[in-house]
Amino acid sequence: MASLKNGVPSQPKRYVFVLLDQFTMLCFSCAVEALRIANRMAGEQLYDWSLAGEGGEIAYCSAGIGYKLDHDLEEVGRDDTVLLCGGIDVQAATTKRLLNWLRREARKGAVIGGLCTAGYTLARAGLLDGKRATIHWENQDSFTEEFEDVALTKSVFVIDGNRITTAGGTASIDLMLKIIATDHGEDLANLVADQLIYTSIRTDQDTQRLSIPTRIGVRHPKLGQVIRMMEQNIEDPISPSVLASEVGMSTRQLERLFRRYLNRSPKRYYMELRLAKARNLLMQTDMSVINVALACGFASPSHFSKCYRAHYDTTPYRERGSHATREKV
Repeated sequence: MASLKNGVPSQPKRYVFVLLDQFTMLCFSCAVEALRIANRMAGEQLYDWSLAGEGGEIAYCSAGIGYKLDHDLEEVGRDDTVLLCGGIDVQAATTKRLLNWLRREARKGAVIGGLCTAGYTLARAGLLDGKRATIHWENQDSFTEEFEDVALTKSVFVIDGNRITTAGGTASIDLMLKIIATDHGEDLANLVADQLIYTSIRTDQDTQRLSIPTRIGVRHPKLGQVIRMMEQNIEDPISPSVLASEVGMSTRQLERLFRRYLNRSPKRYYMELRLAKARNLLMQTDMSVINVALACGFASPSHFSKCYRAHYDTTPYRERGSHATREKV
């Protein structure tokens, strides 16, 4: 039963979910389930949706499960919202045909969003230039390097005008609860959250990763401060003496602090952070090994390769080659 607006039956708000190859099932299912439950709780068809994708036949998620599509990439209605669902190897799933279709629909004023890694696809299409956006934390380093015109945040979701992005996973629930609340009020959104056993609704002000104390399992304010400074200064590493001085400690005290709580030196911990970023860039971008080295604070490719091999037991060049081979299998 459709609700009435000014005495005229209103049509359900329609979403077109575009399932990219190897999309993450969780980001999709969280979004569509929130809409389904909203309909059930309201006792009427507030939302409708269809599944689209290249070829219009079957889309496979990263877990290997196939979803039957309702249609190919076709023209969407004026009031429809397009939500791309991304996942593994989103670069390969971002085809020329898909980009052209997105640009065409965007020119007509469509509201377009990217769930999980699909923010990459929107950025490749130029739809996020000058916009605030987010993407899964694992893809943030490579995204920042490639799309300088996008104001990337660490929020769980971002709505900037007619562009929507989420960090992936359960962030789709937070996004949909926000939309449901805007469309039909907080009471309905809360009913949907209760049905989902979702006890803590996040907003666009919440960040997607756990706090540093939670991640490292240590609640020590000065240790957290130092690690935050390290994470924010990967390209131009800060010396242990400066880090110690910034939190009012001596270098020796900082060494003891890291040894006590993390069983490694500050230098070693910092190196691991830089190498982790380097690995992400190697596997998610086409940046040259030299540029990856520079982006992670290494003065020379040879030093970078030596440190990388010591930590990962392979060279940066082999890492990239083996990753490319795995993606083709």
